Amino acid sequence: MRNQCVRTLLVLAATAAFLPCACTGKKTRIASYEFTAVRRGTLERTVSSSGAINPVATVKVLPRMSGKVENIYVDYNDAVRKGDILAVLNTDVLRLKREQQYAAVSKARANYELQLINYRNQQALAEKGLISEYELKTSKTLLDGQAADLAVAEANLKEIETEINQYAYITSPIDGIVLDRNINIGDTVVDSSSGNSSSSIFVLAENLREMQIEAGVGELDITSINKGQAVRFTLESLPGRSFMGQVETMRMVPVVSNNVVSYTVIINVENRDGSLLPGMTCAVDFIVERGENVLTVPNAALRYQPTSLSTEQIADMVFNAGLAGMSDEQRQAALDARTQARAQTQTNQNQNQGGITNLIMGTPPPGGRQGGVMMGGRQGGPNMRQAGEPGQRRGAVIMRSLWYIADDGKLEVMRVQAGISNGSLTEIISTEELEGRQFILRERI
Repeated sequence: MRNQCVRTLLVLAATAAFLPCACTGKKTRIASYEFTAVRRGTLERTVSSSGAINPVATVKVLPRMSGKVENIYVDYNDAVRKGDILAVLNTDVLRLKREQQYAAVSKARANYELQLINYRNQQALAEKGLISEYELKTSKTLLDGQAADLAVAEANLKEIETEINQYAYITSPIDGIVLDRNINIGDTVVDSSSGNSSSSIFVLAENLREMQIEAGVGELDITSINKGQAVRFTLESLPGRSFMGQVETMRMVPVVSNNVVSYTVIINVENRDGSLLPGMTCAVDFIVERGENVLTVPNAALRYQPTSLSTEQIADMVFNAGLAGMSDEQRQAALDARTQARAQTQTNQNQNQGGITNLIMGTPPPGGRQGGVMMGGRQGGPNMRQAGEPGQRRGAVIMRSLWYIADDGKLEVMRVQAGISNGSLTEIISTEELEGRQFILRERI
């Protein structure tokens, strides 16, 4: 009997110990965290783009007369000086025309001299009154016509001689390098003044030691680009190397492609070793901001919020953490503002509920507007912006939260100022010494 009573008591005790868990159906979960340390490093905020490398200035050489190419004295990549002969056109036909024009000039000169003698005789007769004034003027007109014919003949001769002595020799207009040659010996070229049928026969680059990049930047990022801004770029053909440049100018003419608006930015780069060739494609990073030896933390730590706390608890802890660095007056002002904001929010909620009731009952809300519309733009409390939101002013102070485990094992939060971000890391600014300190990165599942 005694043993049976003991067994009964043990069963009842075990049942009592099991009942709370069985009734609630809940298990105690201990949160497990993954931490990250604050480290020092260099951060850059950049705008990425792509572009092509080209010479700063190129000159197209066009023929100034038509003819057949007789000789070519330069080829691709040859260095030339201003006035150097690049090619020569055949002038056999021009030399024949010159002989014909010599004869035309001699004939025109003889006619002019004969008419000059005739006019002088007419002047002598007119002085004696033997001929009329009309006859004298007619003789003078004939003399002027012969003089004009002589001038035309001499001008035509000079034009032919210019073509033979100058235009037949295609020379370089600048000091530079031959980038392109579009003629061969025996080709026939057309005078550039003849219209669209003429094309460049040589393309010269003024200087390949100084190049430029034409990069397209989208309309959302173009406001971050300024003249003189540092630029870093890389090329697939030269892996492992990076080059620096500087923004020269931005062209105001927009380029629209597939409904995307972009602007062309010109970047000056140096090419002292000649490794950059015209036409190369490069990846460009415009350095908007740069910080060296700054405290950095992963962006995930700034985004973290404890799942074990309610929204109100998180808001209270973040608010209290923000009071830490304030003076007594600032702290009291913040408390008053928060109290006022909460009261205004409650008022707005009551008015919204009243507006919904009025809509259901068919009664118009005060002011003649539907409930909640007028108050929508007057929500209580400050308008807080998060980092990266559209409309965020450059240089605005952005406060973020970092969560950590205090010495007593409880969750605590610290407010820090966010600085430069490269998308994965963010600079943090705080009055406390944070280097090496551990903060919660995420929760382990």
